[in-house]
Amino acid sequence: MKIPFTVEQFFFVFETYNEAIWPAQIAAYVLSLAVVVVLVKQAGWSGRLITGVLALFWIRIGAVYHIIYFSAINPAARVFGVLFIVQGIILAVFGIILNRLDFGRTGRLSEIVGSLFIVFSMLFYPLMGYAFGHKYPAAPMFGVAPCPATIFTFGVFLFARTRIPWYLFLLPLLWSIVGMSAAINLRVPQDYGLFVAGIIGAIMILVNNRKRKERPNQSLQGTP
Repeated sequence: MKIPFTVEQFFFVFETYNEAIWPAQIAAYVLSLAVVVVLVKQAGWSGRLITGVLALFWIRIGAVYHIIYFSAINPAARVFGVLFIVQGIILAVFGIILNRLDFGRTGRLSEIVGSLFIVFSMLFYPLMGYAFGHKYPAAPMFGVAPCPATIFTFGVFLFARTRIPWYLFLLPLLWSIVGMSAAINLRVPQDYGLFVAGIIGAIMILVNNRKRKERPNQSLQGTP
């Protein structure tokens, strides 16, 4: 897929973006660590808190990174931005307002895979970027850049104790496919992890949904 900007322009956008939003990167880690703690030590409000953090990530990345910054070199970023905002709104409605999502320890294989995705997005994604020459601030950072946030989202979804409707993971899956262009054309090899997380994550979500088809609301009623 031909891209309308150069590699240098791509990373310069990240440089100006990261400098402008500092210290949002630290806040993203604090919020994500809170999500990890809540995944392990569950509470009645954990679904709302976790979904709220994910919704915040998607809406902010859509509005600020895509629409305000990335659109300067890629007109399609406005479309990406709107879709990210839509994803965040859907998460907020389904998980916060309707309270239809619950997350926590499940004892399933998907929990192990989800943990790997979360660790990769928060730790190994930025470390791989640094190893390949993407030094801050000219680098995609966890929680404020779309690709690691998408990997994190799939990781959290694999801890779901309720069914994840297809419309909650469709846009993350599509972005994981679009993100392959960065890995191939923009020399961002850590984004191969995005593609893997999207495909494996979507398959495992579908498998978990199938297993829960007969009892979709069980975990919300307090049954593990």
